[in-house]
Order: sequence, then structure tokens, then C-alpha cells
Amino acid sequence: MRRLLSLWIFDWRKLLAYSHRWLGIAGCILFVAWFISGVVMMYARMPGMAEEERLARAPALDLSRVTLSPAEAADKVGATPNEVHVGMLQGRPVYRFGGRDQTIVFADTGDPFDGGLNRDGALAIARRYEPGYTGEFHYAAYVTEPDQWTLQARNQMPMHRFDLDDEADTHLYVSEITGDVVLRTTRAERFWGYLGPVFHWVYFTPLRQNGPMWTQFIIWSSLIGCVMCVTGIVWGLWRYSPRSSYRLKRMPSVSPYAGWMKWHHIAGLLFGVVTLTWTYSGLLSMGPFNWFRSPAPSRAEREASTGGRLKVDLLTIDSMRAAYDAIAPEFKPKELETMQFRGEPHWVGRQAPNQQQAVQWMQIGLLPRAARREMAHRYVSAVHPERGAFTSFGREAMTDIARAAMPGVAVQDAVWLQEYDGYYYDSSSSKRLPVLRVRYADANGTWLYLDPERGGIVQRSGKVSRLRRWLYQGFHSLDFPFLYYKRPLWDIVMITLSIGGAVLSFTTMVPAWRRLKRHGRAILAARPFRRFGRAITPASPDAPPGFAR
Repeated sequence: MRRLLSLWIFDWRKLLAYSHRWLGIAGCILFVAWFISGVVMMYARMPGMAEEERLARAPALDLSRVTLSPAEAADKVGATPNEVHVGMLQGRPVYRFGGRDQTIVFADTGDPFDGGLNRDGALAIARRYEPGYTGEFHYAAYVTEPDQWTLQARNQMPMHRFDLDDEADTHLYVSEITGDVVLRTTRAERFWGYLGPVFHWVYFTPLRQNGPMWTQFIIWSSLIGCVMCVTGIVWGLWRYSPRSSYRLKRMPSVSPYAGWMKWHHIAGLLFGVVTLTWTYSGLLSMGPFNWFRSPAPSRAEREASTGGRLKVDLLTIDSMRAAYDAIAPEFKPKELETMQFRGEPHWVGRQAPNQQQAVQWMQIGLLPRAARREMAHRYVSAVHPERGAFTSFGREAMTDIARAAMPGVAVQDAVWLQEYDGYYYDSSSSKRLPVLRVRYADANGTWLYLDPERGGIVQRSGKVSRLRRWLYQGFHSLDFPFLYYKRPLWDIVMITLSIGGAVLSFTTMVPAWRRLKRHGRAILAARPFRRFGRAITPASPDAPPGFAR
């Protein structure tokens, strides 16, 4: 007996077969969901709000009531801003300091916006956001904890949610913190959002609210899935007979299995490797265990284009108004923001789409790869506004920034790209061209991409990040240059492989259910019945009714 047990333990074939079997039973439903939702995600993502849609519905900018400069307003609230946005809130000009976590200060009085937006105030904002809608705004919820669609907006809570009676079944979320509509969802976006990203990322609210637990769940389920795929590939090849040496119902067969398991065996031989690469590349999306971690950019890289921290004291009221006047002949910006180029702060105005143009940015969760028109922008120097508005900082300046970013490092080559390469690319073709790509001869193999229209470095990569790009985006989305932009060929390949993976996973579900039922019956049959605290063995088939031994 002991010898038989040791043989079972050290028999690699049994270990391989049983490992794959039970890992497959545990993960078959998850894998089916991953493949089906992956196809949906080719055409639908999570509901969101494009900046262009928000800007199209923003109120017109009125700088006549501004009485405090950004520096004066920042001093009143003790802020040290690294960026400044000028806009309107409740009919008054405001400064929004910071990025993700904003400090909002009224530019006419210096009073901070306290976020005390009641239901009536939120309703007024929602009505201004939907000027063409004449129906009811139903107050649906006071959102203090993330729901399914606001999981990435915790810093903007609490929110007021309003449901509209329009054909699209629109939901509007108004943030108390920012005083803006921060999310707009429709029935179609929510439906496809569930079938796509929610199922694919296991993004269900109770799990996703606990970020660390969700992260560990995805990492470990992906790791276990990789083990399941590897054991299945090895076992499938081991049991495959190219000469059809197996006999099933007196017919030659390449597989020793019949029924569902034969389909699973054949599907595994055809789609097992791509299932493994998709599982592994999905694991890499979580950045587990600091795999493929790239060195952080140096201070020289960070400040090569900006020249250091934003010089808020140079942002005067007069320069702000002069910038607006310089841009107005081209378009009237609804907001102004700041950027600093080589130590000189600038005002930036972006063209807001009109209501007809804004339609293409509505429901951005649907058709995520659709090409969209880029709206115009203008820069005006805050130090020399008399120079007027311009759109680009020039190619020569990008070369100077490239030198300053990596001082003392030799340059392998510097090329102006007129089309995307394998690393600087975008599915919706929204990244600007041309850009300057500079490749350095440092240990990290740093590549910098510089855009004269954005005034600096727009992308950075090293040896590790470029390898990760192929192992993650390449294998997960098949965004290889020879395929990615060739549609519908890319769609056909992705859907075909996804169907194969779904078949591979689905064909295990019926055998898994049958096996679990058999094991369940065996456990119940072996388990003694208990009555009045005493173990009673089941009666034999020959015993009279009610008799137990």
C-alpha cells in the first residue's frame, strides 16, 4: 500500500492530469467569462466622460469679475499649485489648483468652494448640462460610496445622481466636491459595460471597493490560470496521437477521449497556447510582484521641458485677459489652463466643440477605437502676451529639450516620426504626429518622444517597458503593427481566437458538473447518518424498511 501511494505521488502524469483537471473545474466559468467579455471589450468599455463633451457643455468664461491673481488666491487657501485651471462655477470665475485632488477657489473673492452642494444646487447644474431636455430629472441617489460606474471617482464623492426620462435612459452624476457633472451614462453604455469590462476585469462593486483584495484576486487567479494552461498543453500533447492509434467504437482516433472531453482535447491543441498567452499578458496588466519595473525618470527628464515648478507669481490677471483676447479671434475658450515651457509659464486655451460636434464624444464607452477629430488649441505666454497666440513651440526647441533631459548621455539617433512606430501608437489615432524620437545609449536604453505641439516629452520607454509592451499589449490585444490597423482583419483574428478559447473553456463545464455530482454522491454515500447524536450507518438493501445496522 505504501509503495502504491509513493508511486501515485511521484507519478508526474497523475500529478499533471489531476492538477489540470481540478484547476479547470475551479476556473472554467471564469475563463468562459473572460473570453466572451474580451470580444465585447473590442467594441465597448466602461462608461466615461470625454473632456471634449464636458468642455462643450461648460459655461462661457467671464474674466471681468476676476479680482485676484492665481498667486493671491493660492495664498488665501495655503495652496502651492503645480497647475492652474480657470473656469466658471455657479456663475462665478474660479481657480482650480492641482490635478486629481483639486483645490477650488473663487477668483472674485478668494473664498474656497466648500463643496456644500445641496440637492437643488446639483439639480440646477444637471439642468444646465442638458439644456435641450425638457422632461423630469428624477433624484435617484445621494452617492457616498462608489457604485458600479463611479469606482474610479472616489475623490469626487459625494455625488448626486439624477435619472432622466429620455430615450437613452441617461444617468447624471453631479459631484459635491467639484460642482460639475462628472459622469454621464446611458442604458447602452451600462449594458455593454457589464458584459464587457465588468465581467472581464471582475469589476463587481463589492469586490472592487476593496482595491488590494481585488488586485490580489486578479493576480492569483491569473497565475493559477497560467498553471492550468501549461499543464493542459503538456497533457494534451502527451495524449495526442498523430497516427490515430486510439480506438473509439472501433474507429481510429487521435484522442483517447470521447464526447465533450474529445472536443476539449482538440480545442486545447488548437487554442491552448493563445489561451496561455492571453492569461499571462492579462496577469502583466496588474504589474505583479514588481515584474518589468522600469527606473523612474530623473529630475532632469521631468524638468527638461518645464524648467522646474510652475512660477505662479508670473500669472497675472492682465496676462490672463490678454491671453483670452489673443485666442478669441480664433475661438472663444471656455477655460484657460497653464503649462510651463522652459521656465516660462503660458496660458492654454482649447476649443470647445459645439453641440453638434460634441455628439462624437458622447458615450465614449462605445466604439472606443473610433477616430475622433482633435480640437484646436492655442498657447499665449504669460510673460509676453503681446507676442500673440501660437500652436507649436518648434522643432528646434524639442532638440534642446532632448539634450537637457539626458545630460552627458550619447544619442544613438534622433528621428522625426511621420507615422506611429511599434511603441508610440494609439488605437484611435489620437496621438499627434510628427514627434521627435530620440534613442539614447544609456544602460536603460531610454527612448524619448517629444511633441512640439505639446511642448515637451509625451512618452518615455526603456528596455524593460518595451519588452512589457510586447508581452502585454502585443499578446493581449494583438496590437502588432502588421495587424493592429488592418481592420476588419484584426477583428476577424481576435474574434476567431476568442471563440476558440471560449470553446476550449466551455467544453469542460458539462464534464466538470458531472464529475462534481459523482464526487458529491460518493461523499454523501460514505458519510454516516446522524440521529439523536448517534452515528447510524445506512441500511443494507436487504434490510426491512426502517431497519438500520
